[in-house]
Amino acid sequence: MKNNKLVMIMSVMLVAILLVGTIAVVAVMKLSAEDGEKKPSIDEVLEASVDIPEVTTNLASNDFIKISFKIETDGKKAKEELQKRDFQVKNLIIYELSEKKAEELQGKEGKMNLEETLKAKLNDLMQDGKINKVYITGSLLQ
Repeated sequence: MKNNKLVMIMSVMLVAILLVGTIAVVAVMKLSAEDGEKKPSIDEVLEASVDIPEVTTNLASNDFIKISFKIETDGKKAKEELQKRDFQVKNLIIYELSEKKAEELQGKEGKMNLEETLKAKLNDLMQDGKINKVYITGSLLQ
């Protein structure tokens, strides 16, 4: 009888130790996986970015804008695709700007809205990657 209790206690302790060990291993693996998702370095960002030279176009409010962009992609394949789609990108930029009034593009919020709109539309265009961020690198509104 005493032997049965001892075996039972040892079995319960063994199961508890295995359970705690399993939880610890899963937690460590989860944390190490999250550490692997760090932000890319500036060199990696530049390698995956495309410059869009200055575009001059009329706005809906009969003003005009000169604007240039740097578009960050998620990798080299996406960069190559975006470079090939240069004419489509410029076309999309001109269409978007032609619908905007000067007041909509003034200030930080207006420029951020334009960047987000272009990012969404360009991602719809892309097939081999995605656009991470659109940066306005120059802007003159008159």
